[in-house]
Amino acid sequence: MTNEPRTAIATPTPDELREQIERTRDGLGQTIEALADKADIKAQAREKTAAMTEQAAATAGMVADQIRTKTLHAAQLVKDTTPEPVLDKAGRAASVVRANRKPLLVAGAALIVLLLVRRGRRSR
Repeated sequence: MTNEPRTAIATPTPDELREQIERTRDGLGQTIEALADKADIKAQAREKTAAMTEQAAATAGMVADQIRTKTLHAAQLVKDTTPEPVLDKAGRAASVVRANRKPLLVAGAALIVLLLVRRGRRSR
């Protein structure tokens, strides 16, 4: 054997081999984890469900905002086109209703009971 200096083509040292083996093990471990993740159908289904739920919530929020905006626009349009005397009377009626909720609730409940009784008698 000769005493020539080592080149890049030369046989690796034991430390270099250990390091190379460790890198290979890490790479194989990551590959196995990736394959296991692909094979886990339940986990994939949970992830897709979570993504769809998040997307549905975002869409519902967006639709709710659109509905709210259109409702406010329609209410403003009605307010703008309704004559002032009608708005005044409606405002007074709303005030009376707010001030007298209990009697109106009792009257509404009595009306519902009356309608149910009449309906029950007709069906006999």
